Amino acid sequence: MENDETAQTGADTLAPATAPTTRAGFVALIGAPNAGKSTLINQLVGTKVSIVTHKVQTTRALVRGIAMHGDAQVIFVDTPGIFKPKRRLDRAMVDTAWGGSRDADVTALLIDARKGLTEEVETILDRLAGERGTKVLILNKTDVANREKLLKLAVTANEKVAFEKTFMVSALSGDGVQDILTYFAEKVRPGPWLYPEDQVSDAPMRMLAAEITREKLFERLHEEIPYVSTVETERWEERKDGSVRLEQTIYVERDSQKAIVLGKKGQTIKVISQAARTELAEIVERPVHLFLFVKVRENWSDDPERYREMGLEFPR
Repeated sequence: MENDETAQTGADTLAPATAPTTRAGFVALIGAPNAGKSTLINQLVGTKVSIVTHKVQTTRALVRGIAMHGDAQVIFVDTPGIFKPKRRLDRAMVDTAWGGSRDADVTALLIDARKGLTEEVETILDRLAGERGTKVLILNKTDVANREKLLKLAVTANEKVAFEKTFMVSALSGDGVQDILTYFAEKVRPGPWLYPEDQVSDAPMRMLAAEITREKLFERLHEEIPYVSTVETERWEERKDGSVRLEQTIYVERDSQKAIVLGKKGQTIKVISQAARTELAEIVERPVHLFLFVKVRENWSDDPERYREMGLEFPR
């Protein structure tokens, strides 16, 4: 009996467990191509972690940008645009987007307010209605959209999906972005931070460097060339003088595509290299020596290894 009383007394003196003061979690940004997801995630994080171009289907794999807001760490997942896939690579991108949504604490659907409920957006809404979890609607490009159209769009979308909250923002100007960040910081779960406080992305610099060069390909080249090419960082060397030497290879599927990437007397690849080198130097805050090579790798888009390089599942 004495032992029981002693044990009980000891238990009474134990300090109560304290709830964690920090929070952390994942928010997936989904939407049709060119809705502005990459622009928004860069605004939320406060620096560039995802490439942005005026062309659709720029983002291929999941890009995670890490934002700090008070005691909360919010990991935003920029997913590929969801569209009707035609090729194997397209299917991998769309599967990745929905996978990113299912794995997140909150799914945020971004809609280009100027375009409204396109066929692609309607398809996303239909599928999203059957998905579990917290869902939020973000209407983007409100700076160039009619207010009456915005309100009608918000009502219609909310009739199709049970969104917990609706936001109206301009990802380009940053208007309304802080309201989104504050909301998500409150929605993620209590717990320790998942990344160091000063880390803005989980992508290795080698991958980010390849993405920057791919962005310049999209900006410089037209039609299908950017879509049938991929970029890999083959070498990253920290030099004694503090600079970085980078060697990257741009892979295309045919010799005719290689000629287009190189350009007459190598002028096109030179412009792409200069643009990529300038931006990379700003990101790493030191001189960058970038060497680009163009090689033909036939049917690379059917090679499972290439998908692993891009962080995509190879669709069968």
